[in-house]
Amino acid sequence: MKKISKQDVEHVARLAELQFRDQEAEKFTQQLDKILDHVAKISSADTEDIKPTSHVLDIQNVYREDEPRESLSQKEALKNGPDIMDNGFKVPKID
Repeated sequence: MKKISKQDVEHVARLAELQFRDQEAEKFTQQLDKILDHVAKISSADTEDIKPTSHVLDIQNVYREDEPRESLSQKEALKNGPDIMDNGFKVPKID
């Protein structure tokens, strides 16, 4: 049974300001119908005993504690800069 019609595809295309040839609209209708069939198949899976997750891997926060510490001096920060001017990085002008 078709879940989406060619008229649905043409309507969405019109809303999105897309233009398709008749042959393309027919092709997209078939493809979207297959996608919706697949989504329906996935939705029918029994997931009642599956715990919700936000990630497929069991990962944990890897950030370090935010502790204040000594920062670079201006001289150290600028020492590898390609071009220095007035105690800052000199960059090309953007027009």
